[in-house]
Amino acid sequence: MVSLEDVRSAQGQLNGVVQQTPCMANLQLSDMYNAHIYLKREDLQTVRSYKIRGAYNKISSLSAEEKKQGIVCASAGNHAQGVAYSCHLLNIQGTIFMPATTPKQKLRQVELFGKNNITIRLQGDTFDDSYAAAMDYCQDHRNVFVHPFDDEKVIAGQGTVALEILDQIKEKIDVLLVPVGGGGLISGMLTVFSALSPDTEIIGVEPLGAPSMQTSLRNGVNTQLEEIDKFVDGAAVKRVGDANFDICKQWLKEVVLVAEGKVCSTILKLYNEQAMVVEPAGALTIAALDQIADRIQGKNVVCIVSGSNNDITRTEEIKERSLFYEGLKHYFLIQFPQRPGALKDFVTKVLGENDDITFFQFSKKNNRESGPAVVGIELKSSEDLKVITANLERLHFQYQYLNEDPALFTQLIG
Repeated sequence: MVSLEDVRSAQGQLNGVVQQTPCMANLQLSDMYNAHIYLKREDLQTVRSYKIRGAYNKISSLSAEEKKQGIVCASAGNHAQGVAYSCHLLNIQGTIFMPATTPKQKLRQVELFGKNNITIRLQGDTFDDSYAAAMDYCQDHRNVFVHPFDDEKVIAGQGTVALEILDQIKEKIDVLLVPVGGGGLISGMLTVFSALSPDTEIIGVEPLGAPSMQTSLRNGVNTQLEEIDKFVDGAAVKRVGDANFDICKQWLKEVVLVAEGKVCSTILKLYNEQAMVVEPAGALTIAALDQIADRIQGKNVVCIVSGSNNDITRTEEIKERSLFYEGLKHYFLIQFPQRPGALKDFVTKVLGENDDITFFQFSKKNNRESGPAVVGIELKSSEDLKVITANLERLHFQYQYLNEDPALFTQLIG
């Protein structure tokens, strides 16, 4: 188990390497929830996430011989950047395995932070493929593998976030919300708070499509999920770390789940209203506030904003997922009668004046009475969906509602 002394030792090791990121009172969120909401801004950290803390603490603790031999990691995101920057600062060589599907923006960031001290190897289509290749490489070359979360030195490094929070906020912290992926960050936070602020209620936050920690705690054993939604990539793992689970099993009492669409809505709201750019995992804790609103009134609440490495190419997907979640974007497969005026009837008699067609793909069939069209509609109010479906039935349009048919939706829309 990691101790408080281990975390304090890590803090000394990280002195001058990482920034003490601000823990800022957020007036807008505080007014919204009638509470004192603070944001621990690890999105402003060097390499734009907290991952540098664990990576540097692990790598700097290696023996001279291990450093000379070089290190290996597998990652498609923030851990890779933390490892790359650590290799550059310590002037050792690192080999970083990443999926071949990794966006070029992330590859450039890893190259930027690692400079001449790292080699990137693209392997497979998923993190699991890259992880397997990295482990084989370690065995062949006798390198040290720097795990993204299941390592005591990594846990201790991430725990330094907790030491900073307790130093920055002098009044009692009633509630602390921590994003959970593999469990490295929350394990470090629990280690510190259980010793220095045991009355603080710590709540883990996972994406709805990847509830690996919640499932494991419920089962009493570390459990691997068969399938996950990988959208919240910084917090979507099939299995949490063994060391992380052992710590969480002892101290973590609650994990809440946040729908990926809610995460997207939160990302857009933070950008539009507060000029904050956060990645999906970085928005998790703020997105979870709705679920505990009745429990935090008048209390001091800290949300960890874990990172801001958001790829701009994902913007359209984020907007679409948000609209789906809010009930404002709907897709239909509609059989249009093959007669003049059928489309005009649809536009003027089915849709309302505030409804907008955002997607239309029609396939005309010769010698058929009707032809199918996939139609995407964006609404001003989610309540308007009832009006549209009522109008479709009143005018005898045959249709299928695609939002509730994922297999057909994926086939027709992609």
